[in-house]
Amino acid sequence: MADSSAAAAGPSAEVAVDLTGKRALVTGAGSGIGAAVARKLAVSGARLLLVDRLAESVERVAEETGARYTVADLSEPDAVAELGEDTDIVVNNAGLQYVAPVHQYPPDMFQLLLAVMVQAPFRIIRSALPGMYHNGWGRIVNISSVHGIRAAPLKSAYVTAKHGLEGLSKTVAVEAAGYGVTSNCICPGYVRTPLLERRIAEHSVRHRVPREQVIEDVLLARTPVKRLVDPVEVAELTAWLCGVSAVSVTGSSFSMDGGWSAH
Repeated sequence: MADSSAAAAGPSAEVAVDLTGKRALVTGAGSGIGAAVARKLAVSGARLLLVDRLAESVERVAEETGARYTVADLSEPDAVAELGEDTDIVVNNAGLQYVAPVHQYPPDMFQLLLAVMVQAPFRIIRSALPGMYHNGWGRIVNISSVHGIRAAPLKSAYVTAKHGLEGLSKTVAVEAAGYGVTSNCICPGYVRTPLLERRIAEHSVRHRVPREQVIEDVLLARTPVKRLVDPVEVAELTAWLCGVSAVSVTGSSFSMDGGWSAH
């Protein structure tokens, strides 16, 4: 019988990956998954350029990891056109959410989500590939979502964007394979980030239910493993995908959703 206490625990062991000297770009690096990825790549030896729209947050992570950083709005094409140049590793993580039924969804908000989560990754990858091709080595990791493989009501723009990111990632994988460049997606379920914690607190207050009940009955209702994903878990998988052990892994989408997408 499985040890349920072990299953409920967070990540217990780190994967050793040597990325010494590799130049890595991480978007949405000011908090949550992006910050965890930055920390993991930094201890693995990578030289980092961190991107976020919030100066204070990304500056704090940059100081912690010894990274360079830039403040940019990824919905602006000119802000991302050259971000990927001279990089060996690209981690497209930045994202946002807006919830509404399709018939009431604001078109400008729909466009914003696609701009940040599809157009920006495309432009970043486009600028990164020539250098990666020249060097014969590159790693692209796109932080997708369980909603990149499963639809959900009220999230039409997010689901559309993540499905688009999955398609982009697979196309790059096919085109870049002969140049030593891999491209993969990670598809987490609900991740314990500051943004999610705020959503949990708001739902708890609005519906007058305990915080843990919100997690169990709302967020994890469809998830066999009853725990939120830790950002460190996503960071560990990201680093592994950048290492030598994953040289033959490309065009893949890795579910990290506690079994949500298994049924």
